[in-house]
Order: sequence, then C-alpha cells, then structure tokens
Amino acid sequence: MRNQLQVSQSLTKWIIEQRRHLHQYPELSHQEKITREYIKQCLNDLNYETTSYTGKDVIAELHGATNQGPILAIRADMDALEITEDTNLPFSSKHPGFMHACGHDGHMAIVLGVAKLLSENREQLFGTVRFIFQHAEETVPGGAEQIVEAGGLDDVSAILGCHLWEPLEKGKVGFREGPLMAGADRFEVNIQGKGGHGSMPHLTIDPVLVSTHAIQQLYSIVSRQINPHQPAVLSIGELKMGTSYNVIPDKAFFTGTVRYFDPDIQDFFKETIKTILDGVCKSFQASYEWNYQVGEPPLLNEQHLTAFVKKQATLFLPENQIVEAEQSLGGEDFAHYTNKANACYFFIGIGEKGNTYGHHHPKFDIDETMLPIGTKILAQSAINYLSNQK
Repeated sequence: MRNQLQVSQSLTKWIIEQRRHLHQYPELSHQEKITREYIKQCLNDLNYETTSYTGKDVIAELHGATNQGPILAIRADMDALEITEDTNLPFSSKHPGFMHACGHDGHMAIVLGVAKLLSENREQLFGTVRFIFQHAEETVPGGAEQIVEAGGLDDVSAILGCHLWEPLEKGKVGFREGPLMAGADRFEVNIQGKGGHGSMPHLTIDPVLVSTHAIQQLYSIVSRQINPHQPAVLSIGELKMGTSYNVIPDKAFFTGTVRYFDPDIQDFFKETIKTILDGVCKSFQASYEWNYQVGEPPLLNEQHLTAFVKKQATLFLPENQIVEAEQSLGGEDFAHYTNKANACYFFIGIGEKGNTYGHHHPKFDIDETMLPIGTKILAQSAINYLSNQK
C-alpha cells in the first residue's frame, strides 16, 4: 500500500472552481467544443499533452516512475442536457436552454483534480494513467461506444469511473459488484388503420383503439411474463394520434423503452413485443411497422477491481459511509467500457431527502463538498492499482 494521498484546501478550491466554470457553459452531446477546449487548456497548464480518439473526446496520459507497467483509465463525461436551468446559482448556465443537470460538470472537475494530484505524485506511479474526457454520454450512439470502436481501451488493463448520485444520501459512497446499471433499449411503433368520421367507427379501423390495446398488453410483459426476481421495466413515453375531436385518424405512433440486467431478457422483450403487435393488429385488421433500437448494454462491475477500489475508499471514509449501491434501471454508456476491460463504476452520494432535486431536473445541483472525495478515491486507486500490478 502506497502513502495515503492528501487533497489540500487549495486543490479542493481549484476543483470547485473548475466545476463552476464548466457548469456555466453546458453543451449538448457531440457539440462539446467549448468544454473540450477548456479541458485541453486545463491539462496543458498541468503539463499534459492531449490527443483524441474520435475528434470529440480529450485524452491525456500520465507516465509514472516507469511506463513499462499497465495502463489504468479514468473516465469523465462532458455533455449536458437540453433543459432550462432554474437554480438561481451565481454560476448558472450562460447557454439558454441548456444545463448541466446530471452532474457531468462535477465529474470533469473530479477527474481534473485526479490529473492534478497524480501529476504531483507521479513518482508513486508504476505504469500509466489514461484520462478519458468523453463526449456524448446522454445519447445513443454515445461517446463510450465510439471510443471503444476507435481502440481507446485496447491496451487498458482496467478503467474507473464515478457518478455523483442524488438517490444516494450525501456523504455515502456506493459500490456494487456485477450489474449496477441497466441495459437500455428503445422501440418505435407505427400503427396503420383506416380513418373516418367519429360518428361512424364501424367503417374505420381505429388505430387509437389498436394502440391502446397493444400498450395495455405490452405493459403486462413485465408484470406477468418475467420472473419478478429479475429487474426489468417497459415504459411508453410518447403517444401521437389524431388532429380533431371528431375524426378517427388513420395512423398512430408510440415509442417506449425497455430496461434489463440479463441479456436473455433483452431477447425476450424483442420477441414478445413483436408477438403482441402481430396479434393485436391482426385482431383489428390493422397493420404496423416497428423498429427496435439496441442501446446501452448493462454496466457490469468486475468483482475483484470493485472490491479493490472499495478498499481505497476506506482510507478516507468511515465504514458506515461506504455502502452497497442499489442497482439502477437507468442506462449509462460507461457500460461499453465494462464489456472491454475490467471496470469499476461507483456512486458518490449527494442527496438530502426533501432538500435536493433529482437528475435531469431544472433545479438539480450537486454538493461540491463531495467532489474531493471522488478525486481521493480515484487517485489513490490509480496509485495502489499500478503499484500492485508492477
């Protein structure tokens, strides 16, 4: 075990300053130009050279006392959301209609803090740390998939990441081996009927009726066809049909999402959704077209690496603040990295019951006192992992 790292007050202040600056300039997925240039400048100021795998990410490497050892990657996501901020923070978004409403500004600040801290302790590194500032986490296809396809993890032994997590109580850090976040797919359905006057439904094939029957049956997949011990969700989020109160339309359209941890359930969803659409449409003499889009895979934490990073957290936090993370049916494209290399992704609690707003809310904010905790855990994990692997 190497010497325990310390995060000074000046470094804590610097990390918070980075978060507040980044918070003011949110950019959507694949459009992170200002963010990317700022991250590059911060890293250049720390004497890092930067590069990119996709032209949209920012990559920097720190070689330690020897660069003959393995490569450990640490990832932060850079993109924001199309949400109008309503926090009244003095450093609120300067880009109207856009907001860092998920914590990515904090993730970047945490990892910049790791880059700064490790650069001052490189003599303790026996290998290489690769910093991945990733674009487009909030969309599909996302930046993680593109970085993996470009070879960004081909020579990586392990990768670490964290999420500032409002559902977890402030001050606690959550770890979980195995599946942590869900696979997240979407589907679209177009129902073709035969329109007509609302007073003569017998002369129509009503796509409104067809859609409502189909949706009711789709909702029964989880409740009646999947083992209740297997977490899964199907939700319809969009439904469009008709333009007038007295006209039966000829078309209807709806979209939904499915979430799962077991890949077999993904296959079951695809087969069963089609079976239901076939049956319902045939019973009403309607037709349909549909499209199933595979999204992020389940995020799988490697057992031994997760236990190792959890052990590093005990150097900075009392045992009662290190908890078993609850599985989330939310998707996270860090999952693409977990399919390529040993990975550990953990949650940093920022929630206060009744006093905080959830992710993607216009009033969402993070607790900045938790930023240095993330920096400490990631930096200490990098040093001790590379030391153990030398």
